Amino acid sequence: MTSSTTPLVTTTPSHRQHPPSIDRLTFLIDKSKSINHLLQTHALLLRHGLHNHPILNFKLQRSYASLGRLDYTVALFQRTHNPSVFFWTSIIHSHAQCGLHDLALMYYTQMLTNGVEPNCFTFSAVMKTCPLRLGKALHSQTIKLGFDSDLYVRTGLVDVYARAGDVVSARQLFDTMPEKSLVSLTAMITCYAKRGEVEEARVLFDGMEERDVVCWNVMIDGYAQHGMPNEALLLFRKMLVAKIKPNELTVLSLLSACGQLGALESGRWLHSYIENNGIQVNTHVGTALIDMYSKCGSLEDACLVFDMIDEKDVVAWNSMIVGYAMHGFSRDALQLFHEMCRLSCQPTDITFIGVLSACAYAGLVSEGRAFFSSMKDEYGIEPKIEHYGCMVNLLSRAGQLEEAYEFVKNMKIDPDPVLWGTLLGACRLHGNITLGEEIAEFLLGQNLANSGTFILLSNIYAAAGNWDGVARVRTLMKHSGIQKEPGCSSIEVDNKVHEFLAGDRRSPRSKEIYMMIKEMNQWLTAHGYTPQIDTVLHDLGEREKEQSLEVHSEKLAIAFGLISTQPGTTIKIVKNLRVCSDCHAVTKLISKITGRKIVMRDRNRFHHFANGSCSCGDYW
Repeated sequence: MTSSTTPLVTTTPSHRQHPPSIDRLTFLIDKSKSINHLLQTHALLLRHGLHNHPILNFKLQRSYASLGRLDYTVALFQRTHNPSVFFWTSIIHSHAQCGLHDLALMYYTQMLTNGVEPNCFTFSAVMKTCPLRLGKALHSQTIKLGFDSDLYVRTGLVDVYARAGDVVSARQLFDTMPEKSLVSLTAMITCYAKRGEVEEARVLFDGMEERDVVCWNVMIDGYAQHGMPNEALLLFRKMLVAKIKPNELTVLSLLSACGQLGALESGRWLHSYIENNGIQVNTHVGTALIDMYSKCGSLEDACLVFDMIDEKDVVAWNSMIVGYAMHGFSRDALQLFHEMCRLSCQPTDITFIGVLSACAYAGLVSEGRAFFSSMKDEYGIEPKIEHYGCMVNLLSRAGQLEEAYEFVKNMKIDPDPVLWGTLLGACRLHGNITLGEEIAEFLLGQNLANSGTFILLSNIYAAAGNWDGVARVRTLMKHSGIQKEPGCSSIEVDNKVHEFLAGDRRSPRSKEIYMMIKEMNQWLTAHGYTPQIDTVLHDLGEREKEQSLEVHSEKLAIAFGLISTQPGTTIKIVKNLRVCSDCHAVTKLISKITGRKIVMRDRNRFHHFANGSCSCGDYW
């Protein structure tokens, strides 16, 4: 859309006898639902010499803008002699509605230059566009002109401060409003939700007497964006009970929530809801479905959605490439990348995160190096910290720790804690305690250590049996107030997500779960399984270590899946941390013994267990 002036044809009135009444012409303008109808009405005004009538001219300008012809609106405005505050407000509002913020502010400035004083509607219109600095200046003007107590103006001011994240100022204005509008309430909820203060947002939301789809979307998205996907899905169910019709923004947030939980059944139900309730599966929704299905373990469904998208943009290609990579289908990811380039779709920095991750998951070191070099040389994309992290992960997983360490030290940008954590984790995985200690000491000395640094260093010492080192690190953690994130595994059964911690007994079916654990141990022993007690990073006796392994969260989730689903059904589990080597070995055997496919998503990737083997090839 453009605001450039488009000439409007004018005609000399040839017949002024019996012109239509002003009311009739106003009615015709208001009822014009297409640009052709409005042009015909405009021509009628020109024939009768009424095109300069202030009311009709004003109506025409508003209608052209509402039908997407802002160029006609501007042309009429520029021909309006001495436009009043209402004309100025209309042209400002029209540009603000179209997202042309700079032009809206330009017209506001011109209005003041022309000596026209704004009214409360002008302030309400211009505040939709302005940044915080200008918003504060407008706030001062509203006080000076006595408009600051007006409901619309106060709502606009709340929105200005809320959009800028100034929750204190927004709340002060909000609390002094004698009447809270739906818009002002939604602005405050948005402010809290974006800052992650979802509890405060929910208090306001629950206190609303009237709720539209916008405020429901804001609250649902707040939960989804801040790691509370279960709450997002629960609120969506309440939305349906309240008979509020979801729209595209609703389902985008919900698909994200399903992906976070790995809740495939809920995701499939939502996909069906989208198709049956008139929500278009456009590129945005299609890409969200690909991402959801990939994260929920159904790459087949992700591929079906990808193939159905007619006009794939780079985001859709990226989502499918990343999906292939996280499931370990590295060659498919690279093939898709080459197909994308062949079709002249220019890759982005996100594309290369997917491609480099695919190389890391398959140990394709030389290919990874080539792709990393091509980013800048062939595509002009400057590597970001995420790309350096992928390269460190690639080299580290391949056992080339010294090269990875040199790579980090020679980086053009400062490494972040995630990157250092990748390198430390590899030191633990490959048993390189010396390098691990060197890196940890460097991070401690440079004050770059975080909770992950302490935990990985503790694990490195524990794996080497250095319990004095473990005790020293844990003392440092205690003094720093750092706690280790507990391992948690979840499984979805009958559209409900069940979560388990290690040794968990909170489930109503806990007795059955532990009976199944006992039965599983008997199966494993009969098939020659030996517990990998070296993975237990605690100073315990051998039997205590074995008992500790038996109740890892993954095994509890598998046991629950075995007693809660039909024989032959695929079991899907989501783990918040990296799956340990003992649980990995056990899951392979369980898949063989039961004839079940088990799909597990851990922090790093997907594992597809079937008939005693894993899709990762024991390389994770």
